[in-house]
Amino acid sequence: MPTLLHPKYPYLGLGCHFRRNTCGLPRIAARVYCSTPSTALDEPPPPPRLPTSPPLVATTRRASSAPLLDDPSLRSTWSHRAWVAAGCTSVLVSLAKSAIESHTWFEPLVAGLIGYVLADLGSGVYHWAIDNYGDASSPVFGSQIEAFQGHHKWPWTITKRQFANNLYALARAVSFVVLPIDLGVNDPVVHGFVGVCSGCIMFSQQFHAWAHGTKSRLPPLVVALQDAGVLVSRAHHAAHHRPPYNNNYCIVSGAWNKFLDRNKVFETLEMVLFFRFGVRPRSWSEPNSEWTEQVDNPTPLQVTLTQT
Repeated sequence: MPTLLHPKYPYLGLGCHFRRNTCGLPRIAARVYCSTPSTALDEPPPPPRLPTSPPLVATTRRASSAPLLDDPSLRSTWSHRAWVAAGCTSVLVSLAKSAIESHTWFEPLVAGLIGYVLADLGSGVYHWAIDNYGDASSPVFGSQIEAFQGHHKWPWTITKRQFANNLYALARAVSFVVLPIDLGVNDPVVHGFVGVCSGCIMFSQQFHAWAHGTKSRLPPLVVALQDAGVLVSRAHHAAHHRPPYNNNYCIVSGAWNKFLDRNKVFETLEMVLFFRFGVRPRSWSEPNSEWTEQVDNPTPLQVTLTQT
């Protein structure tokens, strides 16, 4: 029978039997049997646990959260004011040259009227494009795209955005375009068109902000111009913020909206771009959280933010 060598090794046995040698002394023949039970030491070790990093503390507002009414992103900076001043100066110079160098008022006035009409059309095309294509990472226009697309979710923010903050991007573009014309062209008709068209484009964001304002808080002159159809009205623009979010894009006077929507001009452009480049516009998607307006209840402290 096997005998145990040590209780610590229950499976280590010693099998022995005795034989006598020629000298009469016992001779021991021993066979050792070793077996090791399967233990946790044979199993592969568990993978090492990676240290978990502490949760990150957000230091900036997430894109999916509603901006506060006292958010620094809504305030004007000196850089914003400088660009608006440059844009206004270039527009005023163009209008002044149109008035001073003209021997008759008729042609510059007609040119200015054409500029006003085309500025409304241009605002609609631009608004349609950045509402439906691109994102914040798009070159050149990324910040404008992000602002306009976020505007659908929180449209009230445009009424709390300070004046220069709201206009500086367009004012910067106007400065670069109009200043060379001011320096190199002396035709009063050209300046009549350029001055009115560029001025309406630059201030289109302010017209847009007024279209989101309440009538009791708007200047009486602005209300009168809205009611006359000179500026886009609150009721007219409100349709743009209702499903299916694919109409009433023009934000100067809104005069082009009826024609563009009735003839499905933008829908036709969307089909052309889709079949040519395979790009789907955002308006084809079902209204989701990116399009649905969220209304927040501002605190009294936030309401005290004034526009400068």
